[in-house]
Amino acid sequence: MGGPRPLALWVVIAGIGLEAVALVVGALLVLVELVSGRSSAVGVSIFLVVFALGVAAVLGASARGLLRGQRWSRSPVATWQLLQVVVAFSWLQVEVTAPGIAVMVLAVVVLVCLMLRPVVVATTRDTARAED
Repeated sequence: MGGPRPLALWVVIAGIGLEAVALVVGALLVLVELVSGRSSAVGVSIFLVVFALGVAAVLGASARGLLRGQRWSRSPVATWQLLQVVVAFSWLQVEVTAPGIAVMVLAVVVLVCLMLRPVVVATTRDTARAED
């Protein structure tokens, strides 16, 4: 785990950390609506809470894996960013809003930084150790 980590990796970590926090906050808001009786779709609300918390957990584990240089952690992060781009693109086709633009920009920045050579090298340390 030696050596400094590239700045682009810290951008990726910060981006997925922000996404994970947003997912947890969203899950808590849905849970509050559910508990207070303001939600008429109980099953959907429960699914949203479990899904958001699950994705937040995967992103958290992936951030930890990226910091440890584990290759597996790149795939869930890239997949989530691609899903975010699709959702933001659909959102922006209906109405151009600041949150929609923010989601798109954040996903693209994280995805691009994830694919930069210094980040790829820093996140394939587990493969390099296995080959030694």
